[in-house]
Amino acid sequence: MSPTELRASLSLTALYALRTLGLFLILPVFAVHAAHMPGGDDHFLIGVALGIYGLTQAILQVPFGMLSDRIGRKRVIVPGLLLFVIGSLVAAVAPDLKWIIVGRGLQGAGAISSVVTALLADLTSDRSRVRAMAMVGASISLMFALSMLIAPLLYQSIGMPGIFIFTAVLGLGGVAVTLYVVPDPPDTPEMRPGAVPVSFKSVALDGTLLRLNFGIFTLHSVLMSVFVVVPSMLVDGAGLPLPEHWKVYLPVVLASFVFMVPLILVAERGGRMKSVFVGSIVALAAVLVALIVVGNHWIGLLTCLVVFFTVFNVLEASLPSLVSRLAPTGGRGTALGIYNTTQALGLFAGGALGGALRQGYGAAAVFGFCTLLVLTWLLLSLALKTPPPGAARAH
Repeated sequence: MSPTELRASLSLTALYALRTLGLFLILPVFAVHAAHMPGGDDHFLIGVALGIYGLTQAILQVPFGMLSDRIGRKRVIVPGLLLFVIGSLVAAVAPDLKWIIVGRGLQGAGAISSVVTALLADLTSDRSRVRAMAMVGASISLMFALSMLIAPLLYQSIGMPGIFIFTAVLGLGGVAVTLYVVPDPPDTPEMRPGAVPVSFKSVALDGTLLRLNFGIFTLHSVLMSVFVVVPSMLVDGAGLPLPEHWKVYLPVVLASFVFMVPLILVAERGGRMKSVFVGSIVALAAVLVALIVVGNHWIGLLTCLVVFFTVFNVLEASLPSLVSRLAPTGGRGTALGIYNTTQALGLFAGGALGGALRQGYGAAAVFGFCTLLVLTWLLLSLALKTPPPGAARAH
């Protein structure tokens, strides 16, 4: 990478990480905490509170991405981050579960994921972009893992309102990074906003991008559904109180990163992207079936979580890299807006459906539904053609 590319990659990865950490911090603790709030006896509402930010992101990702193609990336990123801050503060002072849902919805309304990814694509060459996108993808996985570790400790020390205030501070940190650290895109004719218009229809109906979009929908549906159930499994099955869940997440996360790194290297440097990609989907389906079998048995649960986090990290790092390489230059914001919309819809669907299935049929139904979804993704992915590193798709 050139110095500018490295600065862009590091600063935008940091920006993405700050916002993602704020969104993920409630996952390990909220389902247990919400049970003691007004309205907390309804698992469906708990699932909606976990996933509602995904719905508001889904509504706004494409408009934000298209707007950034026309007026510039930073002019969209900063207002989006401020919406995230406002939502965090609303959730911090929420008196009941319904107001938590309002705050989480406002957090998601700052739908800048596609714009940040598009700006990173603007600031990197085709050959460097693979590594840059892998850095962003890895940061999402890292922040998710970090949230698993520190959320129980934060909850014990500052409570749920304190966690939401902390997320607001992270959002303000993102504003500072955007304004003072992230480089501006090069001032060339083809990189100026609106210089190379691409129709929404051509991007939205692209068959290869549709497969990747369904993949991110599935991955995040499964994520939210699983974490409607797993915290309670640790409490009920392992007898582990919520503030001590880090004792499970720490070894799980460390092990998953040890296993993830060689898989990413094999995929990118060994030219086996599709093999690693499809194999990870198969492993995800297998671990969901295993979760039904092991139930609350803590050794089996710990093993399943290691595999789950490993394949989640691999897939989370691979998908945005593929989308950025396969999208047309003048439609990157649009393509990544659609991609992030389906990701956000997955978060909402996973939270809501996971909560509803658990409420009506129990944990096994949640894992069974997720397995069917992943198997559908597997079938669609068998026909996916992944380009070699550094290759750009012709448009």
